Amino acid sequence: MPTPKKGPRLASSPAHERLMLANMATSLFQNGRIVTTLPKAKRLRPLAERLITFAKRGDLHSRRRVMRVIRNKSVVHVLFTQIAEQMEQREGGYTRIVKIAPRKGDSAPAAIIELVTEPVAKKAVVKEAEAATKVEAPVEEAPATEAPAEETAAEQAE
Repeated sequence: MPTPKKGPRLASSPAHERLMLANMATSLFQNGRIVTTLPKAKRLRPLAERLITFAKRGDLHSRRRVMRVIRNKSVVHVLFTQIAEQMEQREGGYTRIVKIAPRKGDSAPAAIIELVTEPVAKKAVVKEAEAATKVEAPVEEAPATEAPAEETAAEQAE
């Protein structure tokens, strides 16, 4: 269990902070992205990613652990059916924080936190590159082995 963050909380008490993060996680899973302050987004990211990891497991115990944080059953259903299915190939990094212009009223640093919905293509590209090099390697070796044989035949003829 990680140690609690030292210093002042985002809100007045630890309980209020926990409820605020739960509400923000609910909104994130409902809408796909939310606009908030940068410190709140940074505190929400580990919680949201942990909940998505539970949803990827998909068993009853994981569903009950998610229900401790997110009390809305319809959001939990969306998390376990749609969002977990989208994140199946991804091994982490389910959320993205994008900094935007400061908030107009109090000039607080604002950010957008959103779910990453793009498919994972990094491993596929690496596998294709490896397959291409394996295919090219024998093609390059075949002419190289024939050339010395011709040279040796020419040398023997002399």
